[in-house]
Amino acid sequence: MIESITTQTDVSSMIDDLKSLNVIKVSARSRTAAVAGAIAGVMRESSRAEVQAIGAGAVNQAVKAIVIAKGYLAEEDVHITCVPSFVDVDIDDQERTAVRFLIEPRC
Repeated sequence: MIESITTQTDVSSMIDDLKSLNVIKVSARSRTAAVAGAIAGVMRESSRAEVQAIGAGAVNQAVKAIVIAKGYLAEEDVHITCVPSFVDVDIDDQERTAVRFLIEPRC
């Protein structure tokens, strides 16, 4: 019989992988309607979305997309809150600071 042993490190790594799957990454060239649709879709599926943007143009597009998604979801009587924060991300072995928007249903 073959037994598999899962360590705490393996579990942490899997959790980090799952978290990164649901991150919506926005660039300065992202179409706001497309990002808004992605946000609304993730909210419908998991009741929580995470949006990340690096740079002023990307943050601008992200904020506009969140406002549009708010309208999409309000039509379905889903009201959201948005909590911004800074997060450090590694891109090409360089640490960059991104703006992270956590979008959740309003209680």
